[in-house]
Amino acid sequence: MKEAYLIGFARKINGSGNTSEFDDIVAKLGNLGESPLSLIIDPLRVPWNDPLEKNHFRSGCAPIQALARAKEIIQNDIARAVIVEADEPLKTGYTRDERHRFMNIYGDDYTLGEAYTDVARDFISRNAITEAEFKSLAGLLFENYQKTFRRTNPAPDLDDKWFEPITPLFRGVDCANPLIDFSGKLLICDKSLAAQVGITDDRMVRIAGIGLGYTEDGRENVSSIAAYNHLKEAYSIACEQAEIDFATEYLADRAILETYTCYPVVPLAFLLASGIASSVDDIPGILNRYEVTVTGGMNLARAPWNNPALNAIITMYHLLREGPAKIAAVHGNGGMGFSQGVTILRVF
Repeated sequence: MKEAYLIGFARKINGSGNTSEFDDIVAKLGNLGESPLSLIIDPLRVPWNDPLEKNHFRSGCAPIQALARAKEIIQNDIARAVIVEADEPLKTGYTRDERHRFMNIYGDDYTLGEAYTDVARDFISRNAITEAEFKSLAGLLFENYQKTFRRTNPAPDLDDKWFEPITPLFRGVDCANPLIDFSGKLLICDKSLAAQVGITDDRMVRIAGIGLGYTEDGRENVSSIAAYNHLKEAYSIACEQAEIDFATEYLADRAILETYTCYPVVPLAFLLASGIASSVDDIPGILNRYEVTVTGGMNLARAPWNNPALNAIITMYHLLREGPAKIAAVHGNGGMGFSQGVTILRVF
């Protein structure tokens, strides 16, 4: 069966970013008579409950879902090249009222903050910890994100207000969407086509495994979401396809990771579902030693709404090409957690 490879990316933040390498590869594909199939990550302005158009994906899990579809398209010869793309003008494309209205995906009487508070409280109960302990873990997570971000960026300029509680369990830094304009693209194709446009092996990253897991969405399904069995399923499928145990590679410092970081319950759930942490008692030590993102997370790395996982895959592609890491995993989370996705990327 054909393998699918990432061979190019483009990214712009607030209109700034160099896309010339990506554009050059697409032009070379055109010269060969190849027109990549586009898979679209819907922006915020597309209503949450609207039917999905063909080749469109919606939610924070959408980039992983789109990558899974791209892999399937390549493997089944539906197309030889695929572009996964997103354009989210969160800063300039909406009024403040429009942003707030579109983000209330479960209606005005049940905000995302309330939804994640419910999920987090169920998670707290399941793991026999207190709300104070949960908040402590959330603080350690953000310290972990900042450590990563500061390695390659100036210290983040965050107003003190973002560290104040905005819900009973969350601070602004735990759940805010960065107010920026973001666009990103990934180019995927098979190895032979990559070679035809001059992409050498050291510039290819293989999509080694992708797992997707689902449960029912909505307020009445909090308990099912907070059990995160569908996340365990997604992770297991990704590892099986990639023929590795990612947790083993990660804990041995042979792999890099990007957990989904909007609301602390989500990365905590990933650490447990993946087996990286055997219990919540292990998590402080893990956060002290290992970085759970490569970007610094959603708020520091500046990828809004449905795009954190896409931004992370772009960053992983760059890091894997540069080395020394050869294995990476990216986690995606949709809605209040009803959809989960994990992709494992590899170079050789």
